[in-house]
Amino acid sequence: MDAAAIIVPHLPWVIGAGLAIGAAGVFGWIHTTRLKIKHGYPLEGMWGQSLKPGTGEEAKQRISLLTQENAELRAELGAVKDRLVNVERIVTDGGYALGSEIDALRERALEDRTDKGNA
Repeated sequence: MDAAAIIVPHLPWVIGAGLAIGAAGVFGWIHTTRLKIKHGYPLEGMWGQSLKPGTGEEAKQRISLLTQENAELRAELGAVKDRLVNVERIVTDGGYALGSEIDALRERALEDRTDKGNA
């Protein structure tokens, strides 16, 4: 048997698979472009250049709001870190552990003193 007799019957399947893969690629490209537009991401060309630069007044206002929010969140994160350092210092301090042990002994002593209800 020659190679042409083996390949020719399967040629429609090979062509169909190629077309299906190509169509899936085009559909994927269209879908990702649609999602970029929907969520406000800038579109890029083949070499990464910006096709629609967002330098309008709305984009500038959005950037300033995001910058302000970023600064506020960074300040809040700094405050949370400071508080966490204080809590860690309190918990790892030897006096805190000693105080916890004393409280546990007091509770145990109170449990022993309470009336068990046995008359």
